[in-house]
Amino acid sequence: MSVLEILADGVDFLVDFVWGFGIPTGTGNDIPIVVILLLGAGLYLTFRLGFVQFRRLAHGFAVTTGIYDDPDEPGDIPHFQALTTALSATVGIGNIAGVALAIHYGGPGALLWMWVTAVLGMATKFSEVTLAQYYRDVAIAGEGDEPGWLGTVSGGPMYYIEKGLGSNWTWMAVLSAALLGITSFLTGNANQANTVTDTLETYSGLVGLDPFVMSVIVAAIVAAIIAVVIIGGVTRIGRVTSIIAPVMAAIYVLGGLTILGLNASEVPGAFARIFTEAFNPQSGVAGTGAGIFLLTMIYGVQRGLFSNEAGMGSAPIAHSAAQTDEPVSEGVVALLEPLIDTIIVCTITGLVIVVTGVWDDTVPTRLDLDGGAHSYRVENEGGIIADETPPTEIRIVDGEPQVQQGTPEFAWNQAVVDSFFVDCTDDCEGYGDLQQPFTGTLNTQQNIAISEDGTEYGSLYGPAVENGAPLTQLAFSRGLSPLGDWGGLIVVFSVLLFAISTSISWSYYGDRCAIYLFGEDAVLPYKVAFVTVNFLGGIAPLATVWAIGDIALGLVIIPNLVAVILLSNKLKEITDSYFDRKAWLDNVEPARQAKEKRKAEKERRKQEGNGS
Repeated sequence: MSVLEILADGVDFLVDFVWGFGIPTGTGNDIPIVVILLLGAGLYLTFRLGFVQFRRLAHGFAVTTGIYDDPDEPGDIPHFQALTTALSATVGIGNIAGVALAIHYGGPGALLWMWVTAVLGMATKFSEVTLAQYYRDVAIAGEGDEPGWLGTVSGGPMYYIEKGLGSNWTWMAVLSAALLGITSFLTGNANQANTVTDTLETYSGLVGLDPFVMSVIVAAIVAAIIAVVIIGGVTRIGRVTSIIAPVMAAIYVLGGLTILGLNASEVPGAFARIFTEAFNPQSGVAGTGAGIFLLTMIYGVQRGLFSNEAGMGSAPIAHSAAQTDEPVSEGVVALLEPLIDTIIVCTITGLVIVVTGVWDDTVPTRLDLDGGAHSYRVENEGGIIADETPPTEIRIVDGEPQVQQGTPEFAWNQAVVDSFFVDCTDDCEGYGDLQQPFTGTLNTQQNIAISEDGTEYGSLYGPAVENGAPLTQLAFSRGLSPLGDWGGLIVVFSVLLFAISTSISWSYYGDRCAIYLFGEDAVLPYKVAFVTVNFLGGIAPLATVWAIGDIALGLVIIPNLVAVILLSNKLKEITDSYFDRKAWLDNVEPARQAKEKRKAEKERRKQEGNGS
C-alpha cells in the first residue's frame, strides 16, 4: 500500500468520525453533531434576534454603500473593503467546485440544504461578526516603527471567547485559534490551489505536458502571485479584493444567467427536482446509497458551510478590521455574505449543472490508472459503495470488465467506469471520440493495464463522470455552446481568480490566529508556510485535499458556535441598543464631509497634473 493510499485511509476515518458521529435515527445513519450544532445555532439566533437576517437586510446594503463611513473611527479598512475581503474568502471555489461536489455526492436535492444553511447562516454571520467587533483588539502593532503589514486591528472568535466568557475559557479560545489556523492552510488555501490545478490540468494535452508537470507549474505560479499580495498585509489585501471580488463575481454570474436564459424552459423542472430530491433523494452519482435523506442533507450542509463559512469564525476576523465604533454596523454588512454567496451565486451554479444535465452524464475521459481520481467501488441497486480490497486483476474483453455482481470495479471520481479504450481523439478533453476497445488485464496493485500482446498502459480512456470544478466547467461549456466553444473558459478564468482571492483573504485570517497564539513575530513565518502549503495543495489528489478540508470544517465550528450561543444575551443587548439609538445617523455628516474631502483632494491632484 502506497503512502498516498495510507493517507487517504486515515483521512476517510477522520471524516467519518467528524461528520459521522451523532445522534442515532434508527435508520442506520446518525445525524452528525456538527450538522445539529450548525443548523440549531442558526435557528436559535434567528429567533433570538427577531429574524435579523430579514428585518435588517436593507440596512446592511445601506451601510455597505459607505454613506455612514467615518474614516476617523478605529480600524484598517472601510465597510465595503471588509465585505469584499470576506466575500473573496467565501465567493470562491465553494461556488464552483463545492456545489458540483454536493450534487455529485448528494444529488440535486443537496442544493436545498445549502440554501437552508445560508438562510440560517445569515443570522449566525451577523452574530459572530458583531461579537468580533465588540471584543476586538485595536492598535496591536503599536505606535513605533513596526511594519504596516501587521495591521492595527485583530479580532475573531478567540478574542470574544476569552474576553466575553472570561479567563476560564481561555483554553477554548486557544483551541479556536489553533483550529482556524489549521483551516486557513486547508480549506482556505490547499483546496483553492487544488481546484485551480484540477481545472487547468485538463489542458495539459493541448500544451504537450504531462498532467503532473502541468500541475506543478500552475501551482508554482499561483503560489507566487499569492506571496506577492499577502506580504503587503490587510491594507493591500483589501485594495486587491475590492477590485477582484466584484469583477470575478459579475463575469461568472452573467455567464450562468445567460445559460439559464437559454434553457429557461428547463429551470422550473430543475427547481422541482431540487425540492423533491432534498427529501426523497435518488442519490448522487457517487452517493453511498439511493434514497438516504440524511446523506443528501449532510453533503448540502458541508458544502454550504464551505461556501459561506457561517459559523466557522473566519469572516469575523476580516470584519474586525472595518473602520467603525459600532459593532452592529459591521454585523449587518456581514449578513449579506451568505445571501450573495450561497443563495445567489451557488444557486446559479447548481441550476446550470442540473439544467444542462451534466451532473450524471458521462464524457470521454483520460483515465490515469495511478491518478488521484481513481478508486475501486461496488455498484449495486443501493448505489455505489467503496471497497478497500479490489481483486488483484480485472479482466477486460472488448472494453467491458468481466466481473461478477458485488465485485469491486475501477471507478473514476467515485463512479464505476463500464468500458475502456486504448485511445481517444483530442486526448479526450471532455469531448473526444473513443477509439479502439481495450482487451487485457487491469493490474490493481501496479496500477497498469496489460494488453493481450503484452503492451503496458499507464492510462486508458472511457466514459466517466466529472466532479468538482471540471463538472461546472463542462456545464458552462455545454450551456453556452449555442454561442460558441468558449463557455468553459469562464469557469477556468473564475476558478483562477476565485482561488487566488480566497487564499489571499484566508492568509489574513491565519496570520491573526498566529498573532494571538504566538505573537507578532510569528506572522512572517506563517506567511511563508501558507505559500508553501498552497503549492503542495495544488499537486495533491483532489479527493484527499477536500476530505482533509472537511475535517477542519467540522472541528472549527464547535468552539465558535458554543461561544456565540453562550454570548447571545450580550449580543441581543448590543443589537437592541444600536437600533434603538439609530446609531448610524451620527455618522451621516462625518461621512459626507469625508466624501467632500476626497473629492476636493482628487480635484486638486487633477489640477496639479494639468499644470505640470
